[in-house]
Amino acid sequence: MISRLVGELAGKAPPFVLVDVHGVGYEVQVPMSTFYNLPELGAKVTLLTQFIVREDAQLLFGFLTAGERESFRELVKISGVGPRIALALLSGLNTEELAQAVSAQDASRLVKVPGIGKKTAERLLLELKGKLAPALATPGWAATSDAQGDILQALIALGYSDKEAQAALKQLPPDASVSDGIKQALKSLAR
Repeated sequence: MISRLVGELAGKAPPFVLVDVHGVGYEVQVPMSTFYNLPELGAKVTLLTQFIVREDAQLLFGFLTAGERESFRELVKISGVGPRIALALLSGLNTEELAQAVSAQDASRLVKVPGIGKKTAERLLLELKGKLAPALATPGWAATSDAQGDILQALIALGYSDKEAQAALKQLPPDASVSDGIKQALKSLAR
């Protein structure tokens, strides 16, 4: 499993980028949201990746943020949604917009993305409900730090609901580290 690439940005041709990692060039497909935020050629770049192996190909997809990668992973789990459609969605909507569309069950926002029809949009909304970027989908709530966002994601990954994870997070001191925060949150959730 290739989870991250750190190297020199050697080439750009949407939706592909070439990342040179110590003399090995990795061709990576990226959504346009990532592509537009890449540094200039020759600069150091870090991409979080998702490696997909199929009968006819081995594909590497890259993202600048963990939220994009998690959204991509959730999207490709859905029957009938492959990597191309997932990239198109992440190119047409950023992760916050996608999470808001899912939270509001707004199919009209998804249909605006090329390649997404009404039936696909409805299936996406149904399958993604409660799974996609829950912190972003909840109006008026935002993690006050990266550590709190990581703690929230860890609790959700462990199977706690959005509501439970956010309640536990509110009880933590704002300056808690990720590991300490997770331990304290798990203790409070165990009560």
